[in-house]
Amino acid sequence: MLGPVKTRFAPSPTGHLHVGNARTALFSWLYARHVGGTFLLRIEDTDRSRHVEDAVEKIADDLRWLGIDWDEGHGAGGDAGPYRQSERLAIYREHVDRLIRAGQAYYAFESAEELEATRKAVEDAGGGFRYQRPAEPVTDPAAADRARAAGKSVVVRFLNPGRDVTIRDHVFGEVTIAAAEQDDFILLKADRYPTYHAANVIDDGLMGVTLVMRGQEFLAQTWRQTLLRAAWGFPEPDYAHLPLILDMQGRKLSKRDGDVEVHAFRAAGYLPEAIINFIALLGWNPGGDREKMSREELIEAFSLDRLSKTNARFDRQKLLAFNTAAVAAAAPGRLLAAFKDYLSLNQTPIPSGDDDLLAAVLAACKGFRTFSDIIDKAGVLFGPDDAFEYDPAAVTKFLAKGEGSGYAVLAELRPLLAGAEWTGEALEALIERFCREKDLGMGKVAQPIRVAVAGRAVSPGIADTLVLLGKDKTLARIDRCLAMR
Repeated sequence: MLGPVKTRFAPSPTGHLHVGNARTALFSWLYARHVGGTFLLRIEDTDRSRHVEDAVEKIADDLRWLGIDWDEGHGAGGDAGPYRQSERLAIYREHVDRLIRAGQAYYAFESAEELEATRKAVEDAGGGFRYQRPAEPVTDPAAADRARAAGKSVVVRFLNPGRDVTIRDHVFGEVTIAAAEQDDFILLKADRYPTYHAANVIDDGLMGVTLVMRGQEFLAQTWRQTLLRAAWGFPEPDYAHLPLILDMQGRKLSKRDGDVEVHAFRAAGYLPEAIINFIALLGWNPGGDREKMSREELIEAFSLDRLSKTNARFDRQKLLAFNTAAVAAAAPGRLLAAFKDYLSLNQTPIPSGDDDLLAAVLAACKGFRTFSDIIDKAGVLFGPDDAFEYDPAAVTKFLAKGEGSGYAVLAELRPLLAGAEWTGEALEALIERFCREKDLGMGKVAQPIRVAVAGRAVSPGIADTLVLLGKDKTLARIDRCLAMR
């Protein structure tokens, strides 16, 4: 690859960022950063039937959360804009008109119904359908205008020169598509919006993209773009088509699976550091036995020659392990900022405005895997005192009636807690002293308290639980529990 490197990510705004597209963005960004090149964000929004306007900012926000920034394009500006395809229609039409005038493209008038009928007839006869060029392709714009006025569907098709095309790819090597497998594909649809192939080639050419990274499924279509580049005089970029990402059952991850969107993992309480690290290993190997890598280490190590052609597996358990490790390694300030981001996205009982309180919650729940674990473990401490449900199994096990029951323990502890200094050290000392005096194991005392104040047998450490809850709420919840006897 000669000259300045420019890579790009060009998503279609149909929703939040899917992890497969996130990988494409990540690899393109890592390579640009590794070689000191430019990374471009372009919005491909010409498929108006699937377009979702607020998805543009959703995708941009997902990228920012991952730490993927861009030098040019949407929101960043640049000399090759505009960077939304819907704002470039005049550019596309001018380039297509140029091909028509040169006899390299023509107007076609078949309706979708007519094409489908032809396809069915060919397939019923045992053949394979391929669009057949008219004997005399129409290049007169006036004829196209008359056809539109008559209510006909008018598209523009590329007049295929009929030659074999060889794609040179960094991952899959040389791939040749024979002329016999090609056809006269559409450049402009009936609504006068460009097809993916036309807009993509024009944008990459005019924006100076030198490396195209995208999913393996696009490799079989690349011959169209190669022919178009030659027709328009654009240089051919380098290609790196990435292997498929499959689930653990060997099925391709689908955009219909909302839980494989980046935003879903963010909302579930994962750290972007873990997501980036995990996604980077889906089709790329840094060498050796390295797996846990920072963003800076990924940039330093990334190279095209270590991309794999083997399909990757999206192992959720491995991702969870990566996140657990990232949580354990995160500095307190970083963890607090990420926790506040998580709370801002979710309706939780934990208030997000008190940094000291949130730091105490994080410390009390140390060892969690995702932020959602904190809500499961400690969320009940922040809700109304009379709103949580008691787990019947925990009540039976730890608060059973009778002499020496958990209820009896609570009744004896209640006045001691009412007079206690409300710090973790003081409460821990009080409970331990009570255990010694009553000759009871810690579980015989801590679990009845836990069930009384949390409704179940799981919460942070008992002293931390009481400190987070506060004296007044603790006593009120114990009173509520004792009233059930």
